[in-house]
Amino acid sequence: MNNQKYFLYARKSTEDEERQVMSIEAQLAELAEFAKRENIEIVEKFIESKSAKKPGREIFNEMVEKIHASREPVGIISWHPDRLARNSVDGGQIIYLIDQSKIASLRFPTFWFEPTPQGLFMLQVAFGQSKYYSDNLSENVKRGIRQKLRRGEWPSKAPLGYVNNPKTRNIEPHEVKAKIIVKAFEEFSEGKYTLESLGKRLSEFGLESKNRTPLAKATIQRMLTNIAYIGLIKHGNEIYEGNYQPILSRQLFEAVQKKLKERARPRHSKKRHDFPFVGLLHCGECGGMITAQFTKGNGGIYRYYRCTKKFGSCSQPYIGENQLGEQLQSLFQTVTLRDDWIEKMLEQVDKWEKENFQSSRTFVQSLESEQKINQQKLDKLVSAYLDGDIEKEIYLEKKEGLMKQKMSLLKQKENFGQKRKNWVEPLREWIKSSSEAEIKAKCQNYHELKQSVEKIGTNRLLQNWKVQMDFSEPWRFAASRLAGRGDAEGRSPEATSSKNLTCLEWSGCGESNPGYKTPSLAYYLYTTARFFNISSKTDSTCASNSRTVPLFMNK
Repeated sequence: MNNQKYFLYARKSTEDEERQVMSIEAQLAELAEFAKRENIEIVEKFIESKSAKKPGREIFNEMVEKIHASREPVGIISWHPDRLARNSVDGGQIIYLIDQSKIASLRFPTFWFEPTPQGLFMLQVAFGQSKYYSDNLSENVKRGIRQKLRRGEWPSKAPLGYVNNPKTRNIEPHEVKAKIIVKAFEEFSEGKYTLESLGKRLSEFGLESKNRTPLAKATIQRMLTNIAYIGLIKHGNEIYEGNYQPILSRQLFEAVQKKLKERARPRHSKKRHDFPFVGLLHCGECGGMITAQFTKGNGGIYRYYRCTKKFGSCSQPYIGENQLGEQLQSLFQTVTLRDDWIEKMLEQVDKWEKENFQSSRTFVQSLESEQKINQQKLDKLVSAYLDGDIEKEIYLEKKEGLMKQKMSLLKQKENFGQKRKNWVEPLREWIKSSSEAEIKAKCQNYHELKQSVEKIGTNRLLQNWKVQMDFSEPWRFAASRLAGRGDAEGRSPEATSSKNLTCLEWSGCGESNPGYKTPSLAYYLYTTARFFNISSKTDSTCASNSRTVPLFMNK
């Protein structure tokens, strides 16, 4: 019977340099069988996840200190010498402790050692090989990257819109995110968004930062200038031809670069043909595009807009640029909600947010409690196996069941987070923007005015000096209320009086449910008019329905 006491040391680096080394769990299982077979008594276990390339490992240093403090020599059992040291400092400590008879034995399932001159020499060789591996790793990695680049393979983590394919060792377009990236480039090239507003637009589709906030402007800038999307790889100061599928055409990419340059260096052009409303309207008579021209007279320059008459003769007259601009500005007055409406709507959204926060916290706490219990069972199972209380077959069977449960809980938590996001803040922002629309109507920057009109309206026509267009949801709802038609479902103006705004009844009712499925932004904006039904019920009735929730929450 071997009476020597042993410390068990297991380590797995968090860095890529040791990605092929077996996991800590596998090391523990192998060492448990080895100890049982060799009658090795393990008195304490030291386990850590940290690279040994540099000295300073906390758990390793703790083990060394205990060896120094021990009155009797101890042994160490580990998977391989490179688990103990990959640098000269830590390797020197182990050899010094052996020389001082503080370490009586080193046992490895994969390496022979005994405290003799020959054994120490072989141990030093093993430590030297480990250090050489670490020192040489950087050059090997660089050489491998150069080879991948020559083959046109992406050398690192896939950019946004792509995924890494382990089989091909290259990247390929993500089934969903790639389409979102293409849409973002198309809309930016059309001048519909700024960097900041594009980040908010992407968040509507679930492309957000790790903190679930819209992507920063710097991130959007990098995305819009990333040549990876047209099949090129930039590494260092060199550009390589990629051997993977581009998701953008070079024409679209160049159009976005041109738009970025225009916004980065605004030009105060002296050219007289700078017509901001070109491309915004169609002729209401023949359907042709509205173009522009200028004339000189009375010491000034006058800009006019007219039909191109592309489809034949057209009787529509000219309209002056300022007259057209005034009409477009007045459109915003038709989508500006009253301040008392805005106040009540924001109060209700705040109420939803608080209720949903409480239900969310309860549900998440329940999931986290189940995850904690699951992890405790896994830990106990591993301990029982290492102590020899259960057979390997039973251990593997029980472990498989617990791991399936663990993955199921993780998936539930992830799905829950995806379902609950992206409705409160966008809804609040839309309500605020409908209040700020009047400010936009006073804006004299016609280029910005054009972009704003493109956002709120479709089917934009010019006929007989008048602009006509259909408001897109939810602006149609705001326009219908302000026009005195009540709401989008035909309610009378009396039903939407300021007095009755003290009670808001939202379509649908029921308690907040952690299992609801939050719709996309497009869905609830399209049906906003249903959510903001302003009731004519009394305040007492309103109080009894104080926990009503929007219909879309139970969709």
